[in-house]
Amino acid sequence: MSDRTTRRAALGAIAAAVGAPFLARDLAAAAEAPTTRAAVLRWSPVPGRDGLNAFEGVEDDRAGSHTAATHIYVSGDTYRFTMHTRDRDGGDRQRQEVRGMRANGSVLNWYSGETWQITYDMFIPATLRGTTSFTHIFQLKKPGTGTDPVATIGLRRSGSNEYMTLRPFTSGGEIGRVPLSSVWGSWISVDMTFRIGDNGSGRFRVTKNGAVLTDASRSGIDLWLGESIRPKWGIYRSLSDSAQLRDTYLQLRNLRSYRL
Repeated sequence: MSDRTTRRAALGAIAAAVGAPFLARDLAAAAEAPTTRAAVLRWSPVPGRDGLNAFEGVEDDRAGSHTAATHIYVSGDTYRFTMHTRDRDGGDRQRQEVRGMRANGSVLNWYSGETWQITYDMFIPATLRGTTSFTHIFQLKKPGTGTDPVATIGLRRSGSNEYMTLRPFTSGGEIGRVPLSSVWGSWISVDMTFRIGDNGSGRFRVTKNGAVLTDASRSGIDLWLGESIRPKWGIYRSLSDSAQLRDTYLQLRNLRSYRL
């Protein structure tokens, strides 16, 4: 007997016992409603309290190309990532990122079969542009170097169109698309849910002042490279689309992560 059948029988018996037809109708509807999984808040850093210790690691000018500046820091109630055109992380790219989540002194890794939700607010200035090569402001990656991400939020350009999209990197394609012209200079809210695994799924929802800019989902995508997965935030971009590169920054606030 299925869980739903069991629920229907039990609630029907209650309604019959009290002799209330209207209650029987309402309880029958409740029995048909899908059950929901509880979302457990696992990570909710406060910039002024936790600082950069909220993350597993900080990659601020790790190549030492611009040591006179601090690129990743707390600014009021936000985490700020500053990128200068002179910054380098190797000969062909730039990187100012934080990786992983740390709560109560422990790192929170994601494993195959788990489902996680991440929410946060983000400010993208008009100086942070879409490019024909890669510009990532979020990544899901296996720990360590030398592996591709399994998913990214990319700022992309096709002709004169610049947009933001969630990309399942290994499986290809896009999940949702938001024109950058609609979000530059404004706070927006990002809500992503990932089921981790070789046959995983992703949802990408972006809102601005309560209005939905995109809400897209996709299943059957590869979100696993073995070991574990962790998120990264910041600016990671190629130097090849040089006409689009400017001194810029990115701000995040109200970061939350839930285990479903």
